[in-house]
Amino acid sequence: MHKLLFAISLASALTAQDTKPFLGRWDINMTPATGTPWPQWMELTEKEGKIDGRIQPRGGGWRKIEGAKFDSGKLIIQFTPTVTWELTSPAKGKIEGIEKRGANPGPSIAGVTAPTLDRPMPKKWSKPQPLLNGKDLTGWEPIGNVANNKWVFRDGELINDNPLIDGKRGPSAANIKTTEKFQDFKLHIEVNCPDHGNSGIYLRGRYEIQVGTEGGKLPDHEMGAIYSHYPPPPNDLNLGKWTSFDVTFVGRRVTVLRDGKVYHDNVEIPGPTGGALDSNESEPGPFFLQGDHHGVIRYRNITVSVPAK
Repeated sequence: MHKLLFAISLASALTAQDTKPFLGRWDINMTPATGTPWPQWMELTEKEGKIDGRIQPRGGGWRKIEGAKFDSGKLIIQFTPTVTWELTSPAKGKIEGIEKRGANPGPSIAGVTAPTLDRPMPKKWSKPQPLLNGKDLTGWEPIGNVANNKWVFRDGELINDNPLIDGKRGPSAANIKTTEKFQDFKLHIEVNCPDHGNSGIYLRGRYEIQVGTEGGKLPDHEMGAIYSHYPPPPNDLNLGKWTSFDVTFVGRRVTVLRDGKVYHDNVEIPGPTGGALDSNESEPGPFFLQGDHHGVIRYRNITVSVPAK
């Protein structure tokens, strides 16, 4: 009896010891055999001897993992019924592995421990500087499907001239981003998004504030949400008219006001959202506006303040 209890205790200790290095948040790059790499993100926790967690795929919202187990010295994470990640034991804050679809190998996985980004609020901010020069698209560049770039500067507005066709989404168009990068900041931006329109404001190119609607099925995918993490106040779409967002972003913590109403009060964004440009969370990044969806989305009066020296 004592030997059996000892064996069970030892097995539990070994499992906990093996599991511990994998726990926490990971900024990940996926590299296919051919084509362009893309960013993802993962958070793993342990409760009552079981690994739980979530993974942010290439696009859309984060997904809860379906399960995890150790096999032949590897952590096998069930991402979907057909997709698994095989990860080797982390070393010095790095993780490696491969994605499999069934038995077929897919892209390689390389990640690093996500930074905490725990920074104090600056005591002073610089004077707001405009990100639109009032003349053209200087300071901005299209990305993604640049062959179908619909972004124009017209009448003081930055416009994604990609209309719905017979009420439906047309061909995918380009996104657009600033050529300058930012770390902590205060952003003021005004947007006019029509009914059924869909866009997004990405902070540091990684964290999306939803603009428009995805149909109302998921509250945290609607106008003013921190995409997939924090929903806006209910019944507050108010599309088809000019509206302003004032965003204060320091480290991982963000406060968002819409037309002076608090939507998010110093909440933590745990990791990159779907559609992020990269997973290099410790680095500054650009402002990035989605244009690959639909609706004639108009932006204006975009200004930014940074911590004053």
